Amino acid sequence: MSTTQNRVFAARLAGLPVFDPAGDQVGKVRDIVVALRTGRQQPRVLGLVVEVFGRRSVFVPMTRVTHVDSGQIITTGVVNMRRFEQRSTETLVFGQMFDRKATIRENGVVGTVYDLAMEQARNRDWYLSRVALQEGSKRFGRRGQTHVVEWDEVDGLALPEESQGATHLLAALEEMRPADLAHVIHDLPAKRRREVASALNDERLADVLEELPEEDQVEILGNLDDERAADVLEEMSPDDAADLIAELPAETAEVLLALMEPDEAKSVRQLMSYAERTAGAMMTTEPVILPPGATVADALAHVRNAELPPALAAMVYVCRAPYEPPTGRLLGVAHIQRLLREPPSGLVGGVVDSDLETLPATATLEDVARHLATYNLVAAPVTDEDGRLLGAVTVDDLLDHLLPENWRERPSARGGVLDG
Repeated sequence: MSTTQNRVFAARLAGLPVFDPAGDQVGKVRDIVVALRTGRQQPRVLGLVVEVFGRRSVFVPMTRVTHVDSGQIITTGVVNMRRFEQRSTETLVFGQMFDRKATIRENGVVGTVYDLAMEQARNRDWYLSRVALQEGSKRFGRRGQTHVVEWDEVDGLALPEESQGATHLLAALEEMRPADLAHVIHDLPAKRRREVASALNDERLADVLEELPEEDQVEILGNLDDERAADVLEEMSPDDAADLIAELPAETAEVLLALMEPDEAKSVRQLMSYAERTAGAMMTTEPVILPPGATVADALAHVRNAELPPALAAMVYVCRAPYEPPTGRLLGVAHIQRLLREPPSGLVGGVVDSDLETLPATATLEDVARHLATYNLVAAPVTDEDGRLLGAVTVDDLLDHLLPENWRERPSARGGVLDG
C-alpha cells in the first residue's frame, strides 16, 4: 500500500471521495471502523465506512485501500456491496470516539477527543497512534488548551463509553448537506444518535429531521424536552412538521402544538385537516407570495433566498391581500424564467401567467402527478373553491409520497458500482 504520508488525522478523511483504480469516484468516507483492544495497545483500523451512490453505506477493509491521504482514497475496486452492519467488537471513530473524555496519564489532564491519528505499521496494518485532546473551555470564552499525545499515554478510551457530547463530531461533519448528515445519524447507535441530535441547533436539527425515516424522527423528537421539540417543529417546513406530528400519540401532538407559536401551529393544524395523500396534505404553506404591485426586482430578491428549496424558487404566486394562506384571490404565477427576462423595475402583475390551472386541496397523488407532468412544472398552486391560494405542492413533495416508505434506506440502481 502506498501512502503520501505516514500519519493521517481522521477528521481530514471525513467526506473524502473514494476512487477505484480507474479514477472513477465510487463514494465518500463516512466513518472509520476500529477494534479497541485491552490495555494500552493501539486499536487496529479495520476499514472505512463508505457511502456509495444510492446513499448506501458499505464496509471497505483497509486491505482494499491502496492509497490514503487527506485529499483522496483509492481502493482496489473489489468491495463487498452488502450494507455495513456494525459488529459488537467494532467502534466507529467519528460516531463513537470523537467527544469522549480521556486522561493524560503523565499529568492527569482531562480532555475531550477532537481528532485521532492513524498510521501504517511495518506489517502494513493500520493502527490508531495518536490522540488529540482539548481541555475544557477557560474563562472569558477562551478555548481550552489542546494536546496531541501517543495512544498509550492516555487512559479511558478503551473503556465502555459514557455520556458524550457531539461538538467535535459535528465539527468534522459540518460541511455535509442535511440529507447526508441524516444518513450518518441514522447509522449511529441509538445512544449516540440522541447525543448528536441534542447537540445540533434547532434549525440544523429541523433540516436533518426532514431527511430521516419516520421512525428516526419520532425517536429523536421523543428524546427532546417538549419546549425544544416544539421549537424544532417550528423550524421545519409546515408540511413536514404536520407529517411528523401525525405520527405522534394524540396527547403528545396536542402538547407540542400548544407550545408552538400560534401562527406556526395554525398552519400545521390546517395541513393535518386534509385527507392523507392529497394535495392539501402534502403542500407547503410557505411559497413566495407577492402583490401585483411588487417589482420584478422584489420577486428576484425573494427567490434568491438560499434557504428556499429550488422547486419553490421556480415561481412567484401573485395574489390579492391578505398575503398569508389562505390569501386573497390568486391572480396567477410569475415564472422565474420570465422574471429573468424582464427589467427589474417592471411589475410582477404585468408578467403573471393567469392561464395556469390550479389544484384543489382534494386532488389525489395521481391528479398532482398528472398535472405537473402535463404542464412541465416543478410546483403548482393549490386553491380553494373561491380561488384563494392555500399553498403550493412541489415535485419533491410528490416524490416523497410516491416512493416506498423506506426509500431513504434503499439503494438506487447505481448502488452496484463496485462488484463484490
